[in-house]
Amino acid sequence: MSPQVSLPHRRRIGWAMTAIAALVVAGCGGAPSAPSADTRTAGVPAEATASTVSPSSVPSATATPSTAPSTPASSSPASPSPSVGKGPVKATEVVGGLTTPWGLVSLRDSSTLVSERDTGRILHVRGGKATEVTKLAAVRPQGEGGLLGLVVTPDEKTAYAYFTAEEDNRIVAMSWDGSSLGEPRAVLTGIPKGWRHNGGRLVIGPDGMLYVGTGEIGEERLSQDKQSLAGKILRITLDGKPAPGNPFDNEVYSYGHRNVQGLAFDDEGRLWASEFGNQTWDELNLIAKGGNYGWPETEGSSSSSGDDRFVNPKVVWRTDEASPSGLAYWQGELWMAALQGRRLWQVPVDGTKAGEPKGHFADDYGRLRSVTVTSDGKALLLSASNTDGRGRPSKVDDQLLRITR
Repeated sequence: MSPQVSLPHRRRIGWAMTAIAALVVAGCGGAPSAPSADTRTAGVPAEATASTVSPSSVPSATATPSTAPSTPASSSPASPSPSVGKGPVKATEVVGGLTTPWGLVSLRDSSTLVSERDTGRILHVRGGKATEVTKLAAVRPQGEGGLLGLVVTPDEKTAYAYFTAEEDNRIVAMSWDGSSLGEPRAVLTGIPKGWRHNGGRLVIGPDGMLYVGTGEIGEERLSQDKQSLAGKILRITLDGKPAPGNPFDNEVYSYGHRNVQGLAFDDEGRLWASEFGNQTWDELNLIAKGGNYGWPETEGSSSSSGDDRFVNPKVVWRTDEASPSGLAYWQGELWMAALQGRRLWQVPVDGTKAGEPKGHFADDYGRLRSVTVTSDGKALLLSASNTDGRGRPSKVDDQLLRITR
């Protein structure tokens, strides 16, 4: 997320001006489009069509059936926003007192590696205690930049970190022996950096390639430039080279993204991504090789306006309910951490279709940044992000939590 001073930029129109936004929808590039029939809107019945969904018709996260606004062109009331799922999902603290945790890696010995955005530290969490294993001197925290994504190879011998340096965002590799990290070695440099929208998520795919989410650093034109590494999902080898079979003969795998913050593969090898919207819709996308996801020409869906150049999201949320960050696939469902929404979203998945999202822990732990599956597959790890300048930290923040059913 952006620092406190940039909040008005992201919300500069606001929901009080929904009428203006609705007029803009009918306009040209950059307009937030009403979701199309193949995009699910959180809190709206699945049978609702693109013509009956607009930002003003989507109830807020705190709406109840008696106060939820009616869906246009329908005499029946709109469904309330997805229920807060208490159910069997519970959270227990693993460790507290972290500072802006960002990347999470669950290791086979049940310990965890955690990167801290603003300190440049990588911590090893074991037995309820966090120990610093390295501090990357080249990290230059600023705004949304700093030490971001973290991933470890399946053999747990090499760790990769994504961070903001003096001149760029970059990815480095470090050896890992179970207790210490080696000297960082740059594998990909030249990813554009900015005060905001630096992306940063890393995941190793079932093909053994490294997938990287980047942001457009506030320079919207970069998202549609297939030669730029900004506003993209990249696919590279573990040595940092463009992966074989990439669509544009470079590192770019998909484009037209605003700020990709979460990446997760399902059990069929499909790649899903969570992404910040601008003024209206946050997105959950199913990623296609070479796909154009529309930014800045569209926000949310585009086919409702007859434009089939762009891949539509599978789910959209009002921006005050999500600001999506980390993403994990666990037990047949996607789990998405939300910053502004201050909850963990559970999204059922049936093949390429997404079901009705359900929220957990609304306001219980504040802003939620990252989520990953534990190495044994029995739980999720979830991190809070209340010390990032945008939250209200308690005495125990930031926390790393274990989520079980």
